[in-house]
This record gives sequence, C-alpha cells and structure tokens, in this order.
Amino acid sequence: MGRAFVAGLAVLAALTGCTVQTPDGEGKRRSPVHIELPGGTPSPDRTPAGGGGEPDPAPPSDDDKPGAAPAPPRVLWSRGDTGRDVRELQARLRQVAWLFDGPTGAYDEPTERAVSGFQGKRGLPRTGKTDAVTWQRLLRMTREPGRWDLYLMGGQPADPPDARCRTGRVLCIDKTSRTLRWMVDGRTVSTMAVRFGSQYTPTREGVFSVYWKSRDHVSTLYDSPMPYAMFFSGGQAVHFSADFAARGYAGASHGCVNVRDEPAIAELYAQVRDGDRVVVSW
Repeated sequence: MGRAFVAGLAVLAALTGCTVQTPDGEGKRRSPVHIELPGGTPSPDRTPAGGGGEPDPAPPSDDDKPGAAPAPPRVLWSRGDTGRDVRELQARLRQVAWLFDGPTGAYDEPTERAVSGFQGKRGLPRTGKTDAVTWQRLLRMTREPGRWDLYLMGGQPADPPDARCRTGRVLCIDKTSRTLRWMVDGRTVSTMAVRFGSQYTPTREGVFSVYWKSRDHVSTLYDSPMPYAMFFSGGQAVHFSADFAARGYAGASHGCVNVRDEPAIAELYAQVRDGDRVVVSW
C-alpha cells in the first residue's frame, strides 16, 4: 500500500509540474512536494521574498504638469488687409471717436493706432490687430453702419451705366451709387465718387451737355471756390469740392456735382471737351 501511495504522488506531481523528493543521503525525509518556479526569478508584480522592498513609483500623471497657457484670440484683420469688413471696422471706430478718417477699406497705420487705443482703454492687449475679443467688444458699443457710413468718404462701387451713356463721350452720373463714370464709346475710362445737392437745392436729372469749362471758378452766388468746373445746366457744374474732401457725405452741394478726388478731376477736366454729354440719373 505504501508503494501505491508513493506512485500516486508521483503521478500527481507530474500532472502539476512538481517532483517528488526522495530521502537524502542522510536518511532525512524532505517535503514530499517541491514546486519549481519558471526561470527562478520572482514576478515583478510582487514584493521580493524577505520583504522590505518598495514597489516601483508610479509614473507621473498629467495632473502634475503646469497648465498650458490659454491660446490667444484669433486675429480677424490686421495692417495690410483690405475689404468690406475692414471698412465696417473703420466705420464703427468712427462711431466711438477712435478714428476720424475714412472709412477707406484699407487697414492702414491710422486704423492700427485706433485699434490699439481702443484696446488699451478697455484693458486688452494693445496689439493694434483686431482679434475676436476686440471685435466683440466694439460690436457691443456700436450700431450697424449704413451704406453711406461705410462709404462716407467715397470708394463705393459704381452701378451699371445708364443705357444713354453707352455711345459717344459721356459724363455718366448715377445718383443711386453716387458715382461718376467718364465713358468713351461705351468704355469706362475712369470712375470717381460724387456728391449732390440737398433736398432744398437738388441736382437736376436728365441729359445735358458741357457748355462751359472754368479752371479756377469761384461761385458768384455763394462766393465759394469751384475748381475744375464743367457747367452743364445753368449754374450747376461738375467740380472739385474741398468740403466734400474734408467731410464726405456729411454735407451736400447747392446743386452741383461735387468730386472729392482733386487729382482725378484734374485729369478728367483735361480730357472733357465742350459739347460732351452729361447724363444724370437715379
């Protein structure tokens, strides 16, 4: 029976990866079962035999790192940009008295200075660039600018020319877009912003012709300079206006067609001849 018991233990040991130890040479009996660990090394997940060892420290978490600086607000427009959005920015800066020129539609040095001043007054970084935070602050302080706020000093696009302007030499004047096209045989040679008379002294509409040119004319009725005057209907003429150049559409003429761009009208004056047609329309 003893032999059968030992044989059974041997089978059990073989099945479980163990070996049965026989008595040693001194006749002392050892533990009947000895378990061998693979490789003879302890598992790294456990504390080594004998105790006293410390587990490896955990890797540092992201919570221990200093927080990243917040991203700066997105820049919408800066010096050198152009377009309708820049024109609206300038119109709104005019409303809060940070800009007095324009709008021109070009983000120039005066616009950059105005934005920087607006930012500094409200505790924002004085970058001179219009970022999203600056723009939202300006929107809350201003109203939506109208068409002539955007084009206070001119620069508006011209509407398509009147059909009566498509032949011959014509000063084609459009009251709706407030523009003058100088056209020759249906081709636009130049375009400029113009201003008209007030409701009390309106500019007449219709088809006329230039009947007199006067380079350094002075109005006998209003005693005001009318340089580069090209008369087309009574005392009404196309001419340069220093007031239009200074105040834009904040003012009006006494019925004449005012031009604010002096170099442009000087060039136009040199090209227009007596007898050229003038078409004034809505």
